[in-house]
Amino acid sequence: MANKVTIVGSINVDRILQIDALPQPGETICMQDLTIAAGGKGANQAVAAARSGATTSFIGAVGQDLDGQMMLHKLGDNQVNTCAIQVMNSRATGQAYILLQATGQNSIIISAGANADVSSTQVNANQDLITQADYVVAQFETPITATTTAFQIARANQTLTILNPAPATETISKDLLQLTDIIVPNETEAANLTGIEFTNEQSMQMIATEFFKAGVKVVIITLGSRGCFVAREGFAKIIPALSVEAVDTTAAGDTFIGSLATELAPDFVNLESAINYASRASALTVQKLGAFPSIPTRNEVEALG
Repeated sequence: MANKVTIVGSINVDRILQIDALPQPGETICMQDLTIAAGGKGANQAVAAARSGATTSFIGAVGQDLDGQMMLHKLGDNQVNTCAIQVMNSRATGQAYILLQATGQNSIIISAGANADVSSTQVNANQDLITQADYVVAQFETPITATTTAFQIARANQTLTILNPAPATETISKDLLQLTDIIVPNETEAANLTGIEFTNEQSMQMIATEFFKAGVKVVIITLGSRGCFVAREGFAKIIPALSVEAVDTTAAGDTFIGSLATELAPDFVNLESAINYASRASALTVQKLGAFPSIPTRNEVEALG
């Protein structure tokens, strides 16, 4: 049976600019196409969890605009509980401008908008969604104070926590790390947060050790097309990714995290198989354009396996 998952995080409307390559300083280029799609790291993770069968709730914010209305409908259509999403009068819904290159790689520019208004007060008002969950998931696209409050509530009620420290930052509070059960950075984020140069498997183990010292139980470093490095006490391994042709890497990491939160047992006994499931989901995501449109269902993931 799939888990109950609560996301504390961001909701964005993605504007995807399809280009051959990133422009050089002073260069003007033409784009091949412009696509508008639902997205945001938190929203992507919620949809990934819901499509894999998790009972999914969301704590976040949108603006009182057409984009906000669209995002509430999109989340609701994907069976995500939106009752704890605030509609803000003071800001627009968050925006993400995605520069999608012909290689499938992307660069993203974010305008936080209403995401910046997610607060500890809002989290406290909806703490039942955390206490009743198996996992609470958060990222760095909403205020850290709200995430810390959510993780404090989770820890006091035996709800496990997953932190996706993205976008990349060079610092993270010890208080938040002590409340984090599972951390899922990419290579850049892992290096920035620990100050350890990311070079080989030995450096990955050193990074994991630093997170263990801070109180984290499981470290998963995503490695893009190479898969991921996973470590917990007495166990460390690189788990390869499926070899697929990437069309758009948007939401690949978010799909991995949402699927993992759905699949992973609270005692981590199925850690490796849950990661394999999440990796298959992510492999399907990169083969389609956009965030929400590319996230697979459980049936699609299991058919791939």
